[in-house]
Amino acid sequence: MDARNGIGGTLTGLDLRAEIDRLRKERNAVILAHYYQKPELQDLADFVGDSLELSRKAQETDADVIAFCGVRFMAETAKILSPDKIVVLPDMDAGCSLEDSCPPERFAAFRAEHPDHIALTYINCSAAVKALSDVIVTSSSAEKILMQIPKDQKIIFGPDRNLGGYLARKTGRDMLLWPGVCIVHEAFSETELLKLRAEHPDAPILAHPECPPHLLDHADFVGSTSAILEHAKKSPARTVIVATEPHIIHQMQKAVPDKQFIGAPGADGNCNCNICPYMALNTMEKLYVALRDLEPRIELDEDLRLKAKTSLDRMLAMASGTVGMGDLGPVRATGD
Repeated sequence: MDARNGIGGTLTGLDLRAEIDRLRKERNAVILAHYYQKPELQDLADFVGDSLELSRKAQETDADVIAFCGVRFMAETAKILSPDKIVVLPDMDAGCSLEDSCPPERFAAFRAEHPDHIALTYINCSAAVKALSDVIVTSSSAEKILMQIPKDQKIIFGPDRNLGGYLARKTGRDMLLWPGVCIVHEAFSETELLKLRAEHPDAPILAHPECPPHLLDHADFVGSTSAILEHAKKSPARTVIVATEPHIIHQMQKAVPDKQFIGAPGADGNCNCNICPYMALNTMEKLYVALRDLEPRIELDEDLRLKAKTSLDRMLAMASGTVGMGDLGPVRATGD
């Protein structure tokens, strides 16, 4: 039994889908699922998409409860934007390697060492780090935001050194990079990817900019999770290689069932090693319990929330033109 989440033998025999639907109505709840969630969670969600736009969609609804099937920083973002709503996360241990790489006390000290730098911070960070940042960015909005900052302004970019490095190479901007990485995107193997390309020479490689540069060098398209999804749907290729967390392939297969989508491999030649272990912590059982008990619940100090919201608001103002072009454009869930 998982005592923290209240899961034990009492759930045996329950029709979890029916019970979740019942609680969704009783609680006036909206269920959000990130593209990296298990297919069964994506299929029952009200909205499926990337983290920021899911939070914005929830903000726009009249729901009293947000059940966020994702990771902790995503649920925190929903709470930052919807302070009056109850926000639950099926498993509070669902964290993020990028968030873990950037503890707020270390980030604050780093900023103090570089007082002439502003901080552009990837949304994959804690609310406390957002509160210490000047502008939050997503993988689709980062370049547009970066181009609005004077060229003589010194910049700290964190916590993802791969995304920051990709932006620096693409724009020519010299940025001070925080040394964090995503464990999922670091797990891809260049050797195995080249073997896969040799087997499918006509298949384009679509990669997320969280991948290290030696993998991005082989990509035919680099973009955010939503941008990869849209490119895969529109590509004339009948076979597509996908270098990001493989659960995104569920949405690709639903949208274009006559195409073949292959997850980029890890060192053992298998894409399953690249499943995010944090995203995998969320389950149907835990979602049911979260809606039943309204726990685990995201709570934020109001002063911290307002400081974090300031950096998010700056992003939304500077990146408004990217709506529908990447992280800011979700797919409305269509059920089974």
